[in-house]
Amino acid sequence: MPFVNTDELPKLQLFPKALSGIVHGKNLMLSFLELEPGCEIPEHSHPHEQAGLVLSGLLRFRIGDEERVAGPGDAFIIPGNVVHWGVVEGDEVAKVLDIFSPLREDYIERYNEHTKTNRDTRWA
Repeated sequence: MPFVNTDELPKLQLFPKALSGIVHGKNLMLSFLELEPGCEIPEHSHPHEQAGLVLSGLLRFRIGDEERVAGPGDAFIIPGNVVHWGVVEGDEVAKVLDIFSPLREDYIERYNEHTKTNRDTRWA
């Protein structure tokens, strides 16, 4: 699958108000997030390195001890095992591209299960 139209990807609910369309290769994974206003990304960490780019909307984001409001064009890098958190600010959907290496096998497993059932199924 060398070419993908992200608007046509099935969307998996990662957590309340957060949908993701996932594409992956052998060593990296892209997660196209759509975060509704007020969506909070719970504080968490994982061993995967994560990079991201805010495509639209505003996201208050904390990585380690540093916090800022990120908007369109703002990129970020999260080393593995660093605690991070975020919340959508304003009344606009925030669209964010997350990139993970190595692959988030937990996301891929849930996404594969999701696409086997129904394109419109939302998994909690």
